Amino acid sequence: MHACMLAVVSAQVFLWKGQGRILVNRKPVDAYFGDLLMRSHVLRPLMLTGLVDQLDVLVHVHGGGVSGQAQATAHGIAKALVKFDPALKSALKAAKLLQRDPRAVERKKFGKAKARKAFAWVKR
Repeated sequence: MHACMLAVVSAQVFLWKGQGRILVNRKPVDAYFGDLLMRSHVLRPLMLTGLVDQLDVLVHVHGGGVSGQAQATAHGIAKALVKFDPALKSALKAAKLLQRDPRAVERKKFGKAKARKAFAWVKR
């Protein structure tokens, strides 16, 4: 029997005025997110607001996979930007960067192998 693991991703973001350095789990964003698509997800809130080289960002992210971590980081940066400057909220909201992804792992039910998968049916 396998233990139930929920893929919960959380990102903690810190912003301050600087030269545009972005650190994710103590690594530069280029080293942590090797894929260009994931990096573009992370940088999208900063590019949209035009603050890429004006703010330094420090992110602590854990859980899930690379794609989920990139999306959680982008969401955290967007929320931090709204706290930094509330005038940016309308632009970030229009780009749907302030919406949280509500999908979660369905819980395992008793009498089932997984959340929906049934055990193999045996006649004898």
